[in-house]
Formats: sequence, structure tokens, C-alpha cells
Amino acid sequence: QPFTYTTAPVPALTSLTPTSGPTTGGTTVTLTGTGLATVGAVRFGATPAASFTVVSDTHITAVAPAGTGTVQVTVTTPGGTSNGISYTYSAAPTLSGVTPNQGPTSGGNTVTLTGTNLTGTTAVTFGATPATSFTVLSPTQITAVVPAGSAGPVTITVTAPGGTSALPSAYFYVSPPVLTGVAPPSGPLSGGNTVTLTGVHLIEATAVRFGTTAASGFTVVSDTQITAVVPVGAAGLADVTVNTAGGTSNPVSYTYLPAPVVTTLIPSQGPVSGGITFTLTGTNLAQTTTVLVGGTPAGFTVVSDSHIVVDALPGAPGTVNVTVTTPGGTSAPKTYTRVGSPGI
Repeated sequence: QPFTYTTAPVPALTSLTPTSGPTTGGTTVTLTGTGLATVGAVRFGATPAASFTVVSDTHITAVAPAGTGTVQVTVTTPGGTSNGISYTYSAAPTLSGVTPNQGPTSGGNTVTLTGTNLTGTTAVTFGATPATSFTVLSPTQITAVVPAGSAGPVTITVTAPGGTSALPSAYFYVSPPVLTGVAPPSGPLSGGNTVTLTGVHLIEATAVRFGTTAASGFTVVSDTQITAVVPVGAAGLADVTVNTAGGTSNPVSYTYLPAPVVTTLIPSQGPVSGGITFTLTGTNLAQTTTVLVGGTPAGFTVVSDSHIVVDALPGAPGTVNVTVTTPGGTSAPKTYTRVGSPGI
């Protein structure tokens, strides 16, 4: 019977994809080249591939075995052994921390991840959602832009050539604060008074502002209440907002009021028995809360911002001070004189 001698070609490799994987092996690698149809062995360094499949004369898939460092991948056919192409075993990444570890449900903030073996990271996820973007700064540090998420903790995972690492319940999505009211809703230009803010998601407040000015101080009472000391401000409305890791709240209005000014008191005298009224004129009187006659609260009617009618109180003969108090402060005193009845 005839027998034919043939010259089997020496196999040649041109590329390897991917070029790295975990030290535990298990990565499926695609080899391309020529003369691969009769491959009988694939080796990673001196170690045979866990398995391999000849797809065509130019294409083989192989499962990398466990290993370390950088090794040469070769194939062997009856024609000989191919050239080697480098494959690198990468240590598995680890995560040790994230800073800051909380942010708004809307995402968009940047966090810094620390760990080891982070070079070549291909994916960063928050829960099941990929980071909006990320940048590998070094083998131990990555910055990532947080995607939107639901309130609560999520696990951060990093995938690199060496595998995937997870940091369970590492990052907290925080709901944005919501304000529903401020009481009292007004006060003096000089500030210094204390107001109570109500709303929800206030427990982690980091700042309270009146317009663009920070509160002189504030205390978080609960998730629904904050007390704040009002800073100095200009006459008119100011938007009060609260900042937390969840973002900035909606504004609620607070009014800075100038102190009341009394310019005239007419009539300036009356009987010791009271029973009459006198009229105060001035400015900033519309929000009057108290009128004191000789230190005693008197009945009054606010007619306008410049006009109040006050009930004169009975008392001993003599001169007493009359003052007006509003949320904006207390006026300078005007004098009212009680006159005794004439005697014969």
C-alpha cells in the first residue's frame, strides 16, 4: 500500500485574548495564528491548559490553568511547537474602603475607592448598577462617579483581570431632605433668635442656611426637626435650606423684620382710671405682638403698618413707658402720663 510523507507546518501564534486573568485560572482565552488545526497541546508556561478546543486552523479557545506571574502560551502540533505569547496572572483585587461612604439618591457625586491590585479594573458597580464612570489612579486607588440609586446601603464591586472583589453594604444612598415649615417665620435683622425647622430626612444635616448665610448654629433634634439660630440678615424674605449627604432641601421662607419705631403717642396723657384709648404712629408696626404700658400688656388694635390703637390702663398718677414689640424687636419707649382727678 502506498505511504506518503508530508511536511507538517510549524504552528505560529499571532495574538492572545485576553492577555491576563486570575491566579486561580479558569479564564477562557482565544488563540489566533496559523497551522493550528492539528494542535495536540496548549501550555501556559509548563502547565497544560485546563482544556482547549480547536475551532479552525487559525483559531483555538483554551481555559487557563492556575498560575502566577507572566508565562508564555504555546501550542504543539506534529509540526512542532509554536512561538510563545505572554499571558499574565493577576492577583485578585481587594477593596478596603470608600470615601465618602454616602451620597444622594440622584448620584453624580465622586467617591474614592481604596484597595489592592486595582490596575486594569474593567468595571465598578454600586449594587447592580455600573458606575457612571471611573478612573484607575494607581494599583490601590480608583475614583468613581456614583450612579443614581434607591435609598439604603449597596455593595460596591470592582472587576479586574485578577477577578472580582466586593465591599458589602459599603455605600449608603441618602434621600434628599425636605422642609415643610419654619417657626416662627420671622425675626429681627440682628438675628440671634432660635427657629424650629420641620420636615423629613433631616437627621444627617450638615448645614442650615438663611439665603447664602450659614445659621449661627443648629441642633438636629430628630429626623423631622432641627432648631437653628438665625444669623444677621437684610430686611425681607430669605430662603432657608438644609444640606445633608442626600443633597439640598427645598427652600422655606423666613422674613427678616426691621425693629418697630414709634414716633408719636396721641393723646400723651389720660385719667388714672384708664378707660380711654391712645394712638401710636410709626413704622414697622404691622406685626405687633405686644404693647406694654408701664410694663403691663395692654389691649391693642393694629390698624396699619404705621398705626396702632391702644387701650390705656388704669394706674397711679405719673409717667409710664409705652413700648411696642414685633418679631423684629422692641421699639424705643414713648411716655404716657396718668393724671389724677382734680380736687376741690
